[in-house]
Amino acid sequence: MDALIETLLPKVKLNLILTHDQDDELLKTIIRAALDYAKTYQKRKRCGKTLPPSTEQAVIILSSHWYESRDGSTGGFFADNTHASEAVWHTVHRLLAMEKRWEV
Repeated sequence: MDALIETLLPKVKLNLILTHDQDDELLKTIIRAALDYAKTYQKRKRCGKTLPPSTEQAVIILSSHWYESRDGSTGGFFADNTHASEAVWHTVHRLLAMEKRWEV
């Protein structure tokens, strides 16, 4: 999973328009948590070395959202708009559902 995190790190930083490396370790932790969330949501035992594009985008969005709202009391860019925060979760879930293992 570490190689996958290293692959995702620059993509998350690009999404955040983040050019410094001071928060790289924090971002790696957040990305790891987002990957765990995706794996659990999709009912998968593990993440592969690569992700389907929809899952990768969901992890990038979720990681960015968690980074922006990391203090736990605000929603980052979404602090003044709860509908925007709900839209983030809706989008993440729609993207993750594309690769979800559905049980019948």
